[in-house]
Amino acid sequence: MKKLFNKILFAVSLLLGATSVLAESVVIVNPLNDSKLDKETIAKIYLGKTKYFSNGDKVLAISTKEKSATKQSFNRVVLNKSSSQLNSYWSKIIFTGKGRPPKEYEFDEDVKQQVAGNGNTIGIIDAKSVDNSVKVVLRF
Repeated sequence: MKKLFNKILFAVSLLLGATSVLAESVVIVNPLNDSKLDKETIAKIYLGKTKYFSNGDKVLAISTKEKSATKQSFNRVVLNKSSSQLNSYWSKIIFTGKGRPPKEYEFDEDVKQQVAGNGNTIGIIDAKSVDNSVKVVLRF
């Protein structure tokens, strides 16, 4: 009986751990931003291949620090790149003078505040941090 209990306890702890790993993240913009944004367009923005929103406004891409779970998930799911692949990509872009990587902030609140205060900014945060000061354009 004790072995069965331990197995059940182990299974429950695995499920609870998996839930935290599967936390949802989002891409946000200012609520007044009326641009059409899909996963492909967002990837182009974060890879420096597109510098303007669909409405013609210049875009400023920002995110949380590289080591954050949100950023790592974004790199993997939206950009289809590992952190090392992305670092290599940006090294080449910087070396050739063709661009700079998105500015990084320490916390979701910092990213959210920047997006809420600037209509031309796009950011990546944990879905739990979303409030009515920003608009979600992609969940991943």
